[in-house]
Amino acid sequence: MHGILPLWKPRGLTSHDCVIKIRKMFQTKKVGHTGTLDPDVEGVLPICIGKATKIVPFLTNTKKVYVAKLKLGAATNTEDASGEIVEEKVVNVMPLQKEIEEICLQFTGEIKQIPPMYSAVKVKGKKLYEYARENQYVERPVRTVSIEEISLLSPPDNKEHTISFRVVCSKGTYIRTLCVDIGKALGYPAHMVSLVREATGAFSNKNAVTFATIEEAILNQRTTNILYPLQFGLTHLDVWNVDQEVAQRVLYGQKLPCNVQFKTDPFVVVHNNCVLAIYKVYEKQTGYVKPVRVFSR
Repeated sequence: MHGILPLWKPRGLTSHDCVIKIRKMFQTKKVGHTGTLDPDVEGVLPICIGKATKIVPFLTNTKKVYVAKLKLGAATNTEDASGEIVEEKVVNVMPLQKEIEEICLQFTGEIKQIPPMYSAVKVKGKKLYEYARENQYVERPVRTVSIEEISLLSPPDNKEHTISFRVVCSKGTYIRTLCVDIGKALGYPAHMVSLVREATGAFSNKNAVTFATIEEAILNQRTTNILYPLQFGLTHLDVWNVDQEVAQRVLYGQKLPCNVQFKTDPFVVVHNNCVLAIYKVYEKQTGYVKPVRVFSR
């Protein structure tokens, strides 16, 4: 059984918990998720099964869409509602919507972020949250991420001191940290109250399935209705359509001459609507491309 399962991850489970659950349900070990979602976060989590596990790194590197809510007046050690309050400031007057929108504009485009101490980012071979649990502080790497869009979903809540917004961003963006930074720009400590991932790549809340739906599909032997083919997870990459002769060389994993200009690197190699491989430009030989992943027929 091979394909991509667009799981709607429920709150309360880690991404790894979901992988274990899917392994048992589909009775296979070849299962991998495409980007960690914190236990308190719900939303789209594409799960790769069988041969589809080969494209996990490429599915991870896709555009994300989140709906988030931040609360002004208190910062926590985890940057979300699960942590301990480490700073407080009374919000006597809630910022106006126009002011918030102007501040949000400052965070569009390429921005710098420092990952939270409670995160899975590794420093010297150890995850940051492991240092945090041992009360050890380490210098965190500054990362560049891209924010395509931030839009408010409703006027700011003057009673709860919360702001709800949607974000379209690159992989690696910490929405918790974005909430904290927006709060600072508004002059208040802040933390993230809730987060939902609405989309990642071609998968969204419109085609995601719950565990209940998966169980029903397995029971009725209709899993093909909920599994998507490999190419559906690669729609963000350019496609090179090749003939039968080149296709055979691709399946042998050979480097090839290619004079096509691609917008993405890597790109997908296809023959008769079948994904054969993922190739990239061969930096050691001008005009040639080489395989990154080859899929057997």
